[in-house]
Amino acid sequence: MLDIKYIRANPELVKAALEKKHAMAQIDEFLSKDASRRDKLQEVEKARHDKNTLSEKVSKLKRAGLAADEQVAESREMDTRLSRLQAELKQVEADLDQIALSLPNLPDADVPPGESSDQNVEVRAWGEPRGDDEPPLPHWDLGPRLGFDFERGAKISGSGFVAYTGQAARLQRALINFMLDFNTRRGYTEAWPPYLVNRSSLIGTGQLPKLEEDMYGVDSGEMFLIPTAEVPLTNLHRDEILAAEQLPIRYCGFSACFRREAGAAGKDTRGLIRVHQFDKVEMVKFVLPDRSEEELELLTQDAEALLQALGLPYRVMLLCAGDLSFAAARCYDLEVYAPGVDRWLEVSSCSNFRDFQARRANIRYRPAPGARPEFVHTLNGSGLALPRIVVSVLEHYQRPDGSVALPPALQAYFDGDALHPAAA
Repeated sequence: MLDIKYIRANPELVKAALEKKHAMAQIDEFLSKDASRRDKLQEVEKARHDKNTLSEKVSKLKRAGLAADEQVAESREMDTRLSRLQAELKQVEADLDQIALSLPNLPDADVPPGESSDQNVEVRAWGEPRGDDEPPLPHWDLGPRLGFDFERGAKISGSGFVAYTGQAARLQRALINFMLDFNTRRGYTEAWPPYLVNRSSLIGTGQLPKLEEDMYGVDSGEMFLIPTAEVPLTNLHRDEILAAEQLPIRYCGFSACFRREAGAAGKDTRGLIRVHQFDKVEMVKFVLPDRSEEELELLTQDAEALLQALGLPYRVMLLCAGDLSFAAARCYDLEVYAPGVDRWLEVSSCSNFRDFQARRANIRYRPAPGARPEFVHTLNGSGLALPRIVVSVLEHYQRPDGSVALPPALQAYFDGDALHPAAA
């Protein structure tokens, strides 16, 4: 959520920043509602004061044994007026909250302009994509021989779901354990979050109300399957005041993730590139505001270190303003190369939300004992998302006989050095 004081003081700067993000700017309506709220609040406070003053007068008259019928009748009229004004104030506040929740975060000033991923900027790259006279098989052709069952997954749950058996299931488990161990060795605290969250949790991280059509809702829309472990991990400290010495707090957690992908209908329907349920290890940070830029660079390096350990060629892309998520102020995408489909695939987005999520989720810290609480800065990044990592492993390490070599970092977790079609 944006700082309302900043919006009041800098409406044109806010409009320009939202236009850079190609977001509909409701700033004028927001400021109009904000002014109405303040006016209505003054009316309510005056009416309450007048009512209290009259109540004291009635009490004095009655204690003196004097008639107070006229004043009692006036007091009842005041009660009716106060109730009406309070209802009007409540409605204005609800309207203001609705607009506030619809306003995306402002991009950092040095985020490059642009409308889509085509305008993202490559910051650096690591590794060399394999070169072949004949490209390796795409994973959707090779995968079924190794235990990735697209047909049975669709039979059980519908398109966009995959069943993993044998080596495929073992590879998932190996990757999850490797990533969790790797992250905890780098200073993250492992967490195992719930997969169902309430509406307040999704509002806190910025998925609701904007992305509700992409959610799997249950219990009449009051509970939701998580789209990412970012949601429950960030909400671990919702409505809390942390001590400055606790920061930074770093969590990593594995979860299944559930997304309808309503806005991507018809895209990447083959294989593992875009599925409705997938596994992911997530990294989340709570940091001091003056440290968040540095912590984003460190977070990105942590995700890169995972890819380097797996030996997968990747590039780091700084997202342009138009490609930023609703809640992000700055973001790096890590993309691995998949030679079988000849594409760069995003496997991690490392984002700095600054105080945007903290305001929505009311996560604060106390700079010093007795000091007024301030909002923390939050960050998150995938470390890593499994489906596209699996795509890259199958296609990057594929052998002519259809087997797939495993990077050394995974072999201890898999109890073997390769995937073999005959053993699927």
